[in-house]
Amino acid sequence: MVKKFITLVVLLAVLFYLIPYSLPLIFALITALLLEPSVQKLQQKYKFKRIHAVTAVFSLFVIIIGFAAYFTIVIIIEQAITFSQKLPSVLSEITVVVDQFIKKWELYSHSIPKEVIVSLENSVETIKNVLLNFAKNLTESIIHYITIIPGLIIHFLIYLIALFLISLDLPGLKKGIEKYLSADTKHRLKIIVTELNKAGIGFIKAQFLLSLITFLMAFGGLLLLRVDYPIILSLLIVIVDILPILGTGSVLVPWAIFSIINGNQGLGIGLIVLFIVITVVRRTIEPKIFSSNLGISPLAALVSVYLGFQLLGVVGLFLGPALVIIVDTMIKAGIIKISFKI
Repeated sequence: MVKKFITLVVLLAVLFYLIPYSLPLIFALITALLLEPSVQKLQQKYKFKRIHAVTAVFSLFVIIIGFAAYFTIVIIIEQAITFSQKLPSVLSEITVVVDQFIKKWELYSHSIPKEVIVSLENSVETIKNVLLNFAKNLTESIIHYITIIPGLIIHFLIYLIALFLISLDLPGLKKGIEKYLSADTKHRLKIIVTELNKAGIGFIKAQFLLSLITFLMAFGGLLLLRVDYPIILSLLIVIVDILPILGTGSVLVPWAIFSIINGNQGLGIGLIVLFIVITVVRRTIEPKIFSSNLGISPLAALVSVYLGFQLLGVVGLFLGPALVIIVDTMIKAGIIKISFKI
């Protein structure tokens, strides 16, 4: 018994150590599990052989990813190049606006002690340096990411090859694992994998729908406000909205404040209205989208999203529903048993 426990601990330690080096393979396995229902549907409904079904699903997956990546990269690069060419002038405009604000402040603040004015000027100088450092760091980051593109391409190719091979041999992998499991464990594990697989696909669909709705609202709002580069800015808003801690307000609110200070009150108010609209719409439809795609009730989705956000911030928006799904799955599998009366 002790030897088995030690062996298990050693195996888990080795697996934990290898995880950072095996990410393409892990993602390939997860993707293969997500694509497996489509493969099985081709086999059962249309009588495809395993290799033909896997090839068809894999090819469609690669085509979708390829087209999405191509058009996204082309649009981003095109607008990013144009935006980067105007970045120095934008930063200069920001510093000019800040200087004008300070001059106006000095004119209307003769009664304020000089030390306060000096402190404010130092703060403005600090802001200038932060902006310049941001531009420098942004340029260095772009160069860094460009240099790692060849490595990313190699990892992506390994991911695709592993995805095809794992999808092809997935039934054999399942049988190999089942040899070491009891009948009861196999039954429970099958329920867990089925439910989590369904929830995983639903989670991806839910996040895609929320991101798509955010992008369309941001794109439409920026078009109405006649802002330059609406596509790349809308993508930036979506990316920032997905990231932990940050949100749409991290882009729209500072932008609105700067526009108002710069004398463009119409754009500033429009950006604030756009921020409010996106926030209200997202918070309203999130529970419904989560519930319809994850298989949990609207009330459970609302409670998990709200409590997750209150406890963990933006990260909780993802972890809250995920925890509800895992607990619900374990209850269905009989791992967690709740039976009491009051």
